[in-house]
Amino acid sequence: MKVAVTGASGFLGPILVQRLLERGHEVHVLARDVKRALSGLPSGVTGSYFDTITPLSPDALAGAEAVIHLAGETVNQRWTESARRRIQESRVVGTRMLVEAMKAAGTVRRFVSASASGYYGADRGAEPLTETGAPGDDFLARVCRAWEAEAHEADAAGIPTVVARLGVVLHPSGGALRQMLPAFRLGVGGRMGSGKQYLSWIHRDDAVGLLLFALEQEALRGPLNVTAPEPVTNEDFAHTLGAALRRPSLLPLPGFALKAALGEMSLVVLGGQRVLPRGAQDAGYTFQYTALAPALRALLA
Repeated sequence: MKVAVTGASGFLGPILVQRLLERGHEVHVLARDVKRALSGLPSGVTGSYFDTITPLSPDALAGAEAVIHLAGETVNQRWTESARRRIQESRVVGTRMLVEAMKAAGTVRRFVSASASGYYGADRGAEPLTETGAPGDDFLARVCRAWEAEAHEADAAGIPTVVARLGVVLHPSGGALRQMLPAFRLGVGGRMGSGKQYLSWIHRDDAVGLLLFALEQEALRGPLNVTAPEPVTNEDFAHTLGAALRRPSLLPLPGFALKAALGEMSLVVLGGQRVLPRGAQDAGYTFQYTALAPALRALLA
Protein backbone atom coordinates (compact mmCIF):
# COMPACT_ATOMS: atom_id res chain seq x y z
CA MET A 1 0.00 0.00 0.00
CA LYS A 2 1.26 3.49 -0.78
CA VAL A 3 1.13 5.63 2.38
CA ALA A 4 1.57 9.41 2.49
CA VAL A 5 2.99 10.69 5.81
CA THR A 6 3.08 14.24 7.19
CA GLY A 7 5.41 15.10 10.06
CA ALA A 8 7.96 12.56 8.83
CA SER A 9 10.89 14.55 10.22
CA GLY A 10 9.35 14.90 13.71
CA PHE A 11 9.66 12.82 16.86
CA LEU A 12 7.60 9.85 15.62
CA GLY A 13 7.99 10.30 11.87
CA PRO A 14 11.33 8.61 11.07
CA ILE A 15 10.65 5.44 13.08
CA LEU A 16 7.11 5.27 11.66
CA VAL A 17 8.44 5.51 8.10
CA GLN A 18 11.01 2.79 8.86
CA ARG A 19 8.30 0.47 10.24
CA LEU A 20 6.06 1.13 7.24
CA LEU A 21 8.87 0.15 4.87
CA GLU A 22 9.63 -2.96 6.92
CA ARG A 23 5.98 -4.01 6.53
CA GLY A 24 6.20 -3.68 2.76
CA HIS A 25 4.45 -0.34 2.31
CA GLU A 26 5.60 2.37 -0.08
CA VAL A 27 6.07 5.77 1.60
CA HIS A 28 5.59 9.30 0.24
CA VAL A 29 6.26 12.16 2.68
CA LEU A 30 4.57 15.56 2.68
CA ALA A 31 6.76 18.26 4.19
CA ARG A 32 7.59 21.98 4.12
CA ASP A 33 11.28 21.15 3.58
CA VAL A 34 11.17 18.00 1.44
CA LYS A 35 14.94 17.75 1.04
CA ARG A 36 15.50 17.89 4.81
CA ALA A 37 12.71 15.39 5.49
CA LEU A 38 14.08 12.89 2.98
CA SER A 39 17.67 13.30 4.19
CA GLY A 40 16.86 11.51 7.43
CA LEU A 41 14.88 8.68 5.83
CA PRO A 42 15.82 5.48 4.00
CA SER A 43 16.32 5.57 0.24
CA GLY A 44 13.26 4.95 -1.90
CA VAL A 45 11.01 7.33 0.03
CA THR A 46 9.53 10.09 -2.14
CA GLY A 47 8.21 13.50 -1.16
CA SER A 48 6.07 16.53 -2.01
CA TYR A 49 5.73 20.05 -0.57
CA PHE A 50 3.13 20.69 2.15
CA ASP A 51 3.24 23.63 4.57
CA THR A 52 -0.04 22.90 6.48
CA ILE A 53 -1.68 26.31 5.92
CA THR A 54 -2.00 26.59 2.14
CA PRO A 55 -3.96 24.39 -0.29
CA LEU A 56 -2.30 21.12 -1.20
CA SER A 57 -2.41 19.92 -4.78
CA PRO A 58 -4.09 16.51 -5.15
CA ASP A 59 -1.08 15.57 -7.29
CA ALA A 60 1.10 15.84 -4.17
CA LEU A 61 -0.54 12.70 -2.83
CA ALA A 62 0.93 10.82 -5.80
CA GLY A 63 -1.64 8.04 -5.83
CA ALA A 64 -1.48 7.39 -2.09
CA GLU A 65 -3.95 4.82 -0.80
CA ALA A 66 -3.61 5.90 2.84
CA VAL A 67 -2.48 8.97 4.77
CA ILE A 68 -0.96 9.24 8.26
CA HIS A 69 -1.08 12.85 9.44
CA LEU A 70 1.35 13.82 12.23
CA ALA A 71 2.31 17.40 11.31
CA GLY A 72 1.70 20.25 13.74
CA GLU A 73 3.42 23.10 15.57
CA THR A 74 4.88 21.99 18.90
CA VAL A 75 2.88 22.92 22.01
CA ASN A 76 6.08 22.80 24.07
CA GLN A 77 6.68 26.55 24.06
CA ARG A 78 5.35 29.64 25.82
CA TRP A 79 1.86 30.29 24.45
CA THR A 80 2.14 33.82 23.09
CA GLU A 81 -0.62 35.00 20.80
CA SER A 82 1.48 34.13 17.75
CA ALA A 83 2.32 30.69 19.16
CA ARG A 84 -1.35 29.98 19.86
CA ARG A 85 -2.17 30.95 16.29
CA ARG A 86 0.55 28.66 14.89
CA ILE A 87 -0.59 25.76 17.08
CA GLN A 88 -4.21 26.21 15.98
CA GLU A 89 -3.58 26.81 12.29
CA SER A 90 -1.02 24.07 11.79
CA ARG A 91 -3.47 21.49 13.12
CA VAL A 92 -6.89 22.74 12.11
CA VAL A 93 -6.16 24.47 8.80
CA GLY A 94 -3.48 21.93 7.92
CA THR A 95 -5.86 19.02 8.39
CA ARG A 96 -8.53 20.83 6.38
CA MET A 97 -6.13 21.34 3.46
CA LEU A 98 -5.00 17.74 3.60
CA VAL A 99 -8.54 16.35 3.68
CA GLU A 100 -9.57 18.50 0.72
CA ALA A 101 -6.62 17.17 -1.27
CA MET A 102 -7.45 13.59 -0.27
CA LYS A 103 -11.02 14.00 -1.45
CA ALA A 104 -9.89 15.52 -4.75
CA ALA A 105 -7.22 12.86 -5.34
CA GLY A 106 -9.79 10.07 -5.14
CA THR A 107 -7.26 7.33 -4.31
CA VAL A 108 -7.11 7.49 -0.50
CA ARG A 109 -8.94 4.66 1.25
CA ARG A 110 -7.65 5.09 4.83
CA PHE A 111 -6.82 8.13 7.01
CA VAL A 112 -5.06 8.15 10.40
CA SER A 113 -4.87 11.63 11.89
CA ALA A 114 -3.04 12.53 15.08
CA SER A 115 -4.78 14.26 17.93
CA ALA A 116 -3.82 14.41 21.60
CA SER A 117 -5.00 13.37 25.05
CA GLY A 118 -5.35 17.11 25.62
CA TYR A 119 -8.78 16.61 24.00
CA TYR A 120 -10.04 15.64 27.46
CA GLY A 121 -8.95 18.89 29.11
CA ALA A 122 -5.98 20.03 31.18
CA ASP A 123 -7.00 18.49 34.50
CA ARG A 124 -9.49 15.65 34.85
CA GLY A 125 -8.16 14.32 38.16
CA ALA A 126 -8.38 10.55 38.62
CA GLU A 127 -11.41 10.15 36.35
CA PRO A 128 -10.82 7.20 33.99
CA LEU A 129 -11.14 8.48 30.41
CA THR A 130 -11.91 6.18 27.50
CA GLU A 131 -12.62 7.25 23.94
CA THR A 132 -16.21 8.14 24.90
CA GLY A 133 -15.06 10.61 27.59
CA ALA A 134 -16.32 14.18 27.35
CA PRO A 135 -13.94 16.81 25.94
CA GLY A 136 -12.43 19.62 27.97
CA ASP A 137 -12.80 23.36 27.32
CA ASP A 138 -9.31 24.85 27.74
CA PHE A 139 -7.11 26.06 24.87
CA LEU A 140 -5.61 22.69 23.92
CA ALA A 141 -8.91 20.87 24.30
CA ARG A 142 -10.56 23.35 21.94
CA VAL A 143 -7.71 22.93 19.45
CA CYS A 144 -8.07 19.14 19.59
CA ARG A 145 -11.83 19.32 19.09
CA ALA A 146 -11.47 21.52 16.02
CA TRP A 147 -8.56 19.40 14.76
CA GLU A 148 -10.58 16.21 15.05
CA ALA A 149 -13.63 17.81 13.44
CA GLU A 150 -11.55 18.54 10.32
CA ALA A 151 -10.26 14.95 10.26
CA HIS A 152 -13.79 13.57 10.53
CA GLU A 153 -14.67 15.41 7.31
CA ALA A 154 -12.66 12.69 5.56
CA ASP A 155 -14.82 10.04 7.19
CA ALA A 156 -17.95 11.92 6.12
CA ALA A 157 -16.60 11.83 2.56
CA GLY A 158 -16.28 8.04 2.68
CA ILE A 159 -12.63 7.73 3.74
CA PRO A 160 -12.51 5.56 6.90
CA THR A 161 -10.75 7.66 9.54
CA VAL A 162 -9.04 6.99 12.87
CA VAL A 163 -8.17 9.90 15.16
CA ALA A 164 -5.19 8.92 17.33
CA ARG A 165 -5.27 10.74 20.69
CA LEU A 166 -1.60 10.56 21.64
CA GLY A 167 -0.52 10.67 25.25
CA VAL A 168 3.00 11.47 26.50
CA VAL A 169 5.26 9.47 24.19
CA LEU A 170 8.42 8.28 25.94
CA HIS A 171 11.84 7.97 24.31
CA PRO A 172 15.16 9.54 25.33
CA SER A 173 15.68 11.00 21.85
CA GLY A 174 12.85 13.52 22.20
CA GLY A 175 9.67 14.66 23.87
CA ALA A 176 9.09 14.94 27.61
CA LEU A 177 11.56 12.25 28.66
CA ARG A 178 14.46 13.95 26.91
CA GLN A 179 13.67 17.16 28.78
CA MET A 180 13.45 15.42 32.14
CA LEU A 181 16.59 13.30 31.90
CA PRO A 182 19.32 15.92 32.61
CA ALA A 183 17.88 16.89 36.01
CA PHE A 184 17.13 13.30 37.02
CA ARG A 185 20.58 12.12 35.98
CA LEU A 186 22.05 14.79 38.26
CA GLY A 187 19.87 13.58 41.11
CA VAL A 188 17.85 16.80 41.30
CA GLY A 189 14.63 15.55 39.70
CA GLY A 190 11.29 15.09 41.39
CA ARG A 191 7.56 15.55 41.11
CA MET A 192 6.08 18.63 39.45
CA GLY A 193 3.52 20.60 41.42
CA SER A 194 1.42 18.43 43.70
CA GLY A 195 2.50 15.24 41.93
CA LYS A 196 -1.05 13.92 42.16
CA GLN A 197 -1.91 14.70 38.55
CA TYR A 198 -2.02 11.70 36.21
CA LEU A 199 0.42 11.24 33.36
CA SER A 200 -0.87 9.10 30.50
CA TRP A 201 2.37 7.82 29.00
CA ILE A 202 3.22 5.40 26.19
CA HIS A 203 6.51 3.88 25.01
CA ARG A 204 7.43 5.16 21.55
CA ASP A 205 7.40 1.63 20.14
CA ASP A 206 3.76 1.20 21.20
CA ALA A 207 2.81 4.65 19.91
CA VAL A 208 4.15 3.72 16.48
CA GLY A 209 2.66 0.25 16.82
CA LEU A 210 -0.79 1.71 17.44
CA LEU A 211 -0.51 4.07 14.47
CA LEU A 212 0.28 1.07 12.26
CA PHE A 213 -2.53 -0.90 13.90
CA ALA A 214 -4.95 1.94 13.14
CA LEU A 215 -3.75 1.97 9.55
CA GLU A 216 -4.06 -1.76 8.95
CA GLN A 217 -7.15 -2.70 10.97
CA GLU A 218 -9.96 -1.82 8.61
CA ALA A 219 -12.65 -2.22 11.27
CA LEU A 220 -11.18 0.60 13.38
CA ARG A 221 -12.79 4.03 12.98
CA GLY A 222 -13.17 7.11 15.14
CA PRO A 223 -11.10 8.12 18.17
CA LEU A 224 -8.34 5.86 19.52
CA ASN A 225 -6.47 6.58 22.75
CA VAL A 226 -2.75 6.05 22.14
CA THR A 227 -1.67 5.55 25.75
CA ALA A 228 -0.41 2.66 27.86
CA PRO A 229 -2.96 0.71 29.95
CA GLU A 230 -1.47 1.85 33.28
CA PRO A 231 -1.22 5.66 33.61
CA VAL A 232 0.60 6.87 36.72
CA THR A 233 0.67 9.98 38.85
CA ASN A 234 3.40 12.52 38.26
CA GLU A 235 4.91 11.63 41.64
CA ASP A 236 4.99 7.91 40.79
CA PHE A 237 6.53 8.73 37.42
CA ALA A 238 9.31 10.74 39.11
CA HIS A 239 10.10 7.95 41.58
CA THR A 240 10.08 5.30 38.86
CA LEU A 241 12.36 7.36 36.62
CA GLY A 242 14.73 8.00 39.52
CA ALA A 243 14.82 4.28 40.31
CA ALA A 244 15.52 3.41 36.67
CA LEU A 245 18.48 5.81 36.72
CA ARG A 246 19.52 4.82 40.27
CA ARG A 247 19.25 8.43 41.34
CA PRO A 248 17.20 10.17 44.05
CA SER A 249 13.96 11.82 42.96
CA LEU A 250 13.07 13.90 46.00
CA LEU A 251 13.35 17.51 44.84
CA PRO A 252 9.91 18.80 43.81
CA LEU A 253 9.46 21.54 41.24
CA PRO A 254 6.84 23.92 42.69
CA GLY A 255 3.83 24.82 40.63
CA PHE A 256 4.50 28.57 40.91
CA ALA A 257 7.96 28.08 39.36
CA LEU A 258 6.47 26.21 36.41
CA LYS A 259 3.82 28.89 35.94
CA ALA A 260 6.47 31.60 35.97
CA ALA A 261 8.65 29.74 33.45
CA LEU A 262 5.98 28.40 31.12
CA GLY A 263 2.96 30.64 31.52
CA GLU A 264 -0.33 29.09 30.43
CA MET A 265 1.51 26.10 28.97
CA SER A 266 2.24 25.00 32.55
CA LEU A 267 -1.35 23.69 32.64
CA VAL A 268 -0.19 20.78 30.51
CA VAL A 269 2.31 19.77 33.21
CA LEU A 270 0.39 20.70 36.35
CA GLY A 271 -2.86 19.19 35.11
CA GLY A 272 -3.34 15.67 33.89
CA GLN A 273 -5.67 13.04 32.51
CA ARG A 274 -6.03 9.35 33.36
CA VAL A 275 -6.52 8.14 29.79
CA LEU A 276 -7.18 4.45 29.11
CA PRO A 277 -6.72 2.71 25.73
CA ARG A 278 -10.00 0.81 25.73
CA GLY A 279 -10.41 1.03 21.96
CA ALA A 280 -6.99 -0.51 21.29
CA GLN A 281 -7.52 -3.27 23.82
CA ASP A 282 -11.00 -4.10 22.56
CA ALA A 283 -9.63 -4.27 19.00
CA GLY A 284 -6.94 -6.74 20.06
CA TYR A 285 -3.76 -4.64 20.10
CA THR A 286 -1.01 -6.27 22.19
CA PHE A 287 1.08 -3.72 24.07
CA GLN A 288 4.81 -4.27 24.34
CA TYR A 289 4.91 -2.17 27.52
CA THR A 290 1.93 -1.96 29.85
CA ALA A 291 3.74 -0.85 33.02
CA LEU A 292 6.07 2.13 33.42
CA ALA A 293 9.04 0.53 35.22
CA PRO A 294 9.93 -2.02 32.53
CA ALA A 295 9.28 0.58 29.84
CA LEU A 296 11.77 3.01 31.39
CA ARG A 297 14.33 0.27 32.00
CA ALA A 298 14.15 -0.68 28.30
CA LEU A 299 14.39 2.94 27.16
CA LEU A 300 17.34 3.79 29.42
CA ALA A 301 19.30 0.54 29.16
